[in-house]
Amino acid sequence: MDILENIKSGLISSGFEDLIEIATAGFAQISASADFPRFLSRLKALPDVAPTQIDFNRNEVTVGDISDLTESEKLEFQANLKKMLPWRKGPFNLFGINIDAEWRSDLKFSRLENSGIDFTGKSILDIGSGNGYYMFRLLGKGAESVVGIEPYLLNFMQFNAIRKFVPQSNIVTLPVGIEALPDNYGKFDAVLSMGVFYHRKSPFDHLAKLRSLLRPGGDIVLETLVIEGKEGEVLVPENRYAKMRNVWFIPSVPTLTAWLKRAKFRNISVIDVSKTTSSEQRKTDWMPWESLSDFLDKGNPEKTVEGYPAPQRAMITAAI
Repeated sequence: MDILENIKSGLISSGFEDLIEIATAGFAQISASADFPRFLSRLKALPDVAPTQIDFNRNEVTVGDISDLTESEKLEFQANLKKMLPWRKGPFNLFGINIDAEWRSDLKFSRLENSGIDFTGKSILDIGSGNGYYMFRLLGKGAESVVGIEPYLLNFMQFNAIRKFVPQSNIVTLPVGIEALPDNYGKFDAVLSMGVFYHRKSPFDHLAKLRSLLRPGGDIVLETLVIEGKEGEVLVPENRYAKMRNVWFIPSVPTLTAWLKRAKFRNISVIDVSKTTSSEQRKTDWMPWESLSDFLDKGNPEKTVEGYPAPQRAMITAAI
């Protein structure tokens, strides 16, 4: 399985051949990881089979049918997928194997569907794309091409484990961070930044970067942690937030809206504001370690273990 060649061909077929050099450099870096050969061997052990069905329009992204594999092939396939824990985004159904990921990403995607953005025929960039759940769903919504950027080896290899069975060439993940993409690239019709914003040290630098990646008239989807409050209010955690070390700021929705205006976005629309619950983020067999319930105060679930307001997320769209 030549991952780099698949990336190159995917970029060419999607009209983003000018990103091949960046993708090649990113792949050289990620493949130098000591863990890369172990993950690659698991990908190579996956069965060579053409799926009899592919459906990206179900909540559970479906590739293949249970009858496509023998029982022994299915058991071996599942064992290799289980060696790629944790699965953060999902759910997936791969040849009858149900991957119940930590996040019910279908719930977040349903909010995205309510945004009013028509993804048909669009070129889309998903920043921090993880294992590609949203990317596959966007293809199901008629996107012309979907490019993900994901610098973490595990997530990148999970995507490629699924991608092996997907014949479409217009879906590709680059093993790089957002910093690797050219400034003022201006070629995407829509950019998704979901669960990334609060990990960036500078909110305005991130918003400026998102803007520079869009064509004129393009849209962003920004999904991030927020607090209740008035314009100007921002939570800056002293150390950790919900046990996460790299949360730099959590604005109120009015503050976030003001930031978007300052960054010269227009048509700003708050699609949803929801508290994160254990029905959306929880431990499963595919992510058996700490999850939301472990991040909250046992005596007061309205607070994190550090005493901050419990996680609440907003989804906002805007255009340039």
